[in-house]
Amino acid sequence: MDKRLATRLGSPISEVGLGTWQLGTDWGEVTEQDAHEVLETALENGINFIDTADVYGDGRSEQFVGEFRKNHPDEQLFIATKMGRRGPQEFDEYSKEHFLEWNDRSRKNLQMDTLDLVQLHCPPTDVITAQRTYDYLDEMVDTGRIARYGVSVETCEQALLAMERENVASIQIIMNIFRRKPLEQVLPKAVETGTAIIVRVPLASGLLSGKYTKDTTFAPTDHRTYNRHGEAFDVGETFAGVPFEEGVQASQEFSALCAKYVPDATPAQVALRWILDQEGVTTVIPGGRNVSQVSANANAAALAPLSSEFKAQLKDLYDTSIRGFVHDKW
Repeated sequence: MDKRLATRLGSPISEVGLGTWQLGTDWGEVTEQDAHEVLETALENGINFIDTADVYGDGRSEQFVGEFRKNHPDEQLFIATKMGRRGPQEFDEYSKEHFLEWNDRSRKNLQMDTLDLVQLHCPPTDVITAQRTYDYLDEMVDTGRIARYGVSVETCEQALLAMERENVASIQIIMNIFRRKPLEQVLPKAVETGTAIIVRVPLASGLLSGKYTKDTTFAPTDHRTYNRHGEAFDVGETFAGVPFEEGVQASQEFSALCAKYVPDATPAQVALRWILDQEGVTTVIPGGRNVSQVSANANAAALAPLSSEFKAQLKDLYDTSIRGFVHDKW
């Protein structure tokens, strides 16, 4: 597994990482044994970047990751977590007192005195633009609570605003074959500033695996059931904001193109390779509920870059079938 280095992050990380939302809740139930096997498989496949959050399973994901890191002290794992969604998404909630409270909780869960990377977890725009936000975070760096910080965002505008702050080490953003807007300004700005780009929802909540039909259903505890229309959080986090039936149709066309151009890879692997081909991307963080998914995702890094002809076909698919649903919203 190759590693990539962004100047502001200052530490090389695996170009394919592991997202651990699935190890908390919101994707159906995952056992402790399943979580351990997923993490172990990621490490065996050269993944050293693990992304979690304090709200994934109300700390359950962080606890799994923390115990795993403790049991592998020599592996130089890089752990990124997030904070800021334990209460209402309102400006006054992002106080110094809450920053320290959230940070203490994550440090306990992860069994780390100094956290490698803490990301604000999709905060409101006024939090991203406020000077006090960065005063609090800089003080947390100075006191050794965190080594660096970043911002996980919903929109490209928020990403550009956050990157104006020179101490923002990373931006985490949704980008995939069905969410292409970050290619226009966000990735070039990241290259210019040396900001790490962490790509989440790379498979559009599984749509780009090509395995779903219009009749596919998900568990009641799965966000692909209860947040399909944005009932619980931003709808862009579920199927990348693409309406399910239209997304299934486009994903079937995508799978057919994959079979033509990269017949030896799965559609999911092709979708990950497309992300890795974009200049400015530091790492992509697909989740995995089982060892086979994690291994397959890691193997996407070994694929050759996609051909320009294939990429043009994928852009045409986006422009004709997806753009109208998502491009101007995020």
